[in-house]
Amino acid sequence: MEKKVYIIGHRNPDTDSVVSAAAYARLKQLQGQNNYVAARAGKINPQTEYILERFGVLVPEYLPDLIPKAEHYISGPPETVSEEVSVWDALELLQKDDSRVLPIVDANGVYRSMLHYRGFARYIINNINPRKKSSFPISLNHLAATIHAQPHTLFNGDEIRKSTIVVAASYTAHFQKNIHNEGIENALVIVGDRWDIQKCCIELGVRALILSSGNTLSRELIELAEKNKVTVLISPFDTSSTAMLIIYSAPVGTLGDDSVPLAHLNDTVRSLRAPLSKAPSRCLPVANDEGKIAGVIFEGDLIKEPNVEVIMVDHNEPSQAIEGIENYKILEVIDHHRLGNLSTRYPITFINRVVGATCTIITNLYREQKVPLEKGIASILLCGILADTLVLQSATTTDTDHETAEYLSSITGLDIKKLGQDLQSAANQVNSLPAGELINMDMKEYTEKGVSFTVSQVETDNPGALVERRAEIESALEKSRAAKDLLFSALLVTDVTVLDSLLFVAGKKSFTSHINFPISERGIYMLKEVVSRKKQLMPLLAELVDKAAE
Repeated sequence: MEKKVYIIGHRNPDTDSVVSAAAYARLKQLQGQNNYVAARAGKINPQTEYILERFGVLVPEYLPDLIPKAEHYISGPPETVSEEVSVWDALELLQKDDSRVLPIVDANGVYRSMLHYRGFARYIINNINPRKKSSFPISLNHLAATIHAQPHTLFNGDEIRKSTIVVAASYTAHFQKNIHNEGIENALVIVGDRWDIQKCCIELGVRALILSSGNTLSRELIELAEKNKVTVLISPFDTSSTAMLIIYSAPVGTLGDDSVPLAHLNDTVRSLRAPLSKAPSRCLPVANDEGKIAGVIFEGDLIKEPNVEVIMVDHNEPSQAIEGIENYKILEVIDHHRLGNLSTRYPITFINRVVGATCTIITNLYREQKVPLEKGIASILLCGILADTLVLQSATTTDTDHETAEYLSSITGLDIKKLGQDLQSAANQVNSLPAGELINMDMKEYTEKGVSFTVSQVETDNPGALVERRAEIESALEKSRAAKDLLFSALLVTDVTVLDSLLFVAGKKSFTSHINFPISERGIYMLKEVVSRKKQLMPLLAELVDKAAE
């Protein structure tokens, strides 16, 4: 498959993260790089959903994780062959494709079995055995095509029936006696220019009479064959070559190996290692959800570079990145947060600027690279800046954010103040979300002094509605903390009307005993003029973690 480059934000993405991914992917596509795809590592929040729907921009593709899967290692789609195709044609295709295997599919393209040389060898051994008389599933149309026959007559050409090959090499009387032992109605008789044998076969009603070496029938026998509904084919090959080719005219579906298990695009590489080691040719067919072949994965593919690469936006710390990102090459990082402990084995493009939103950086990349902004993309970028800077009122807001927002406002015709009110109205829907969904909506995980913790953030003009749900939110935070044995889990609830925040905390006593913020209620602390998780809250929490570690 063509290599994909996913542009993706952090887990539990906020508006800035999702919009940055969508806008940067569009920039790459406008520059002719259509394999760049916007993605998200979690469910979008109500505000982001409102923005994308209002301005007609598609929601980025959801990736639950980037744990290595079959789809990341296949090259395809591969050549396939219909189960109705003759063995001869299938083998020609297998040789032409220079492949070791060929998936066999039905008329709808759904996987049925696998053609591989070991299976073909088994078919030949089982069917070309002088110690027993073999029969083959044959359609007369396939037979005619395989031996390049000129039909004199042809009846029920598509019907597949098991038939035996009979070479008429004996005298008429002896032949007549033996043919009855073969099952006349299913016999495929090969004969040369012997008129008596030809007539005998037609009168007996064999399934097909095959004239070798280009011999033909007399007009009298043609009429008799038509009357008795006997198929008569003229083979350009001699008797031995014709007999051999008939074997190859069977539908390839009859020799496909249906014991080869079918893998699926989402199967993890780990789960495929064992079946790959046991499969013929050390490979497995890979299908999509409809059972249609998407590719073939070989054991050797697992040591190759996967067909996925990544660009990280709005984060640079592995603990905040989508699960499994360490398995892929990171091409770029575009962010406005503190530097984490990300390391790579190769040089990358790393853009980290002191601004209030990643959307500010993305907008100015369009301007620097002289790529005109589409109105929909410009509109969501403005929304991303306003959302991440509390409509340019957050402590993280810079002159660059102001200038960039004014630029986007001028080319979209959107009023910054009115748009900010619309965004806040959409964001207020968080008050009615279940507590578990609420704390996971914009959760980030941090590590300080060897301990880990999470801090989530939501914005509302009615924080009192969440205070009333204290017990529910505290329970959800504790459940999240305990699941990973974290030092604590916190939720920062920012009041956009007065630019203050409340901090809900569930944590180990070794941490909570050091919290010295003013208390609103048990487990809830008042943070005057604190609205930025990154610039204002994190330094305060880092001090508390230091004390807890002493």
